[in-house]
Amino acid sequence: MAQILLTGASGFVGGHLLRELVRQGHAVKALSRSEHADRALSAAGAQPVRGELTDQTSLDRAAQGVQAVFHCAANTSAWSKDKALQMDTNVGGTQRLLAAGKRAGIACFVHTSSVSAYSHLVHETLTETVPQRGGVSWVNYERSKYLGEQAVRESGVPFLIFNPSHVLGPGDTNNWARLIKLVDQGKLPGVPPGSGAFADVREIAKAQVSAWQLGLRDESFLLGGQHASFLQLVQMTAGLCGRKPPVRVMPAGLLMAIGHLSEAFSHLSGRMPQITPASVALTCHHLQVDSGKAMRRLDYRETELRLLLQDTVEWLRMQGQLRPKPD
Repeated sequence: MAQILLTGASGFVGGHLLRELVRQGHAVKALSRSEHADRALSAAGAQPVRGELTDQTSLDRAAQGVQAVFHCAANTSAWSKDKALQMDTNVGGTQRLLAAGKRAGIACFVHTSSVSAYSHLVHETLTETVPQRGGVSWVNYERSKYLGEQAVRESGVPFLIFNPSHVLGPGDTNNWARLIKLVDQGKLPGVPPGSGAFADVREIAKAQVSAWQLGLRDESFLLGGQHASFLQLVQMTAGLCGRKPPVRVMPAGLLMAIGHLSEAFSHLSGRMPQITPASVALTCHHLQVDSGKAMRRLDYRETELRLLLQDTVEWLRMQGQLRPKPD
């Protein structure tokens, strides 16, 4: 049994990582920012430790006595107003956590990055040998994930880096679940013309823990899934929800115009827009991911998309976040 420090344990991917680490018999200290989070983390089998990625002292204290750090916390905002905070969280927070881990003498820093570190500027199928272009992207989230990943590589701390693609599965309340709920409510404004690779959050958690337990170090792994257009994704979702499916996509130019208008209005209203230029760029991109390395070495599995969506929809319905399916 090892002592682990986990960040982002209250989130979607981090929550699954927590459960997988506990299931494997490890003691997990989970970074927490509130009493409410403390209770939920304790119930999941973790020891909550109060800390902030912006506070070096709290990170040093949290890292004491741990053998590995699993870093899953991130700011995923696509709103330009959040740029400074996003950089401080995804880059500065990673650097501070690496410093804390280094002082604690950890044996491995397990970093949940993203395919976004490669950037929507890359149009070929992603493999671990494809050069990342996130550092030159105008999308702040892509740039922040790239720079955070570079901080890990340059730290001198033994590491594992994982680049998940679009993540689906039970427990999602704020990512693709937002799209599913809009489809269920008949309020989806339009389907973007891009496509993606849809990964199972449960398999992502298993792969990360497996790689660490195997003793692999200083390597990166892409974690993708079945490729589908967003129109196919939305049509499958509509069928599972018992709603009328859309039949066509919106033009990229129209979506981008809506994104610019929405973001301009958001600066007057102070409320985050549902659509931004950055989110349009990402959803008009055609993402394809080769998970071959993870499959061969970590027994990573790509869940068939319809089954993955079905699990996600059923979980959301059990949580009361979707309407009952029509008879």
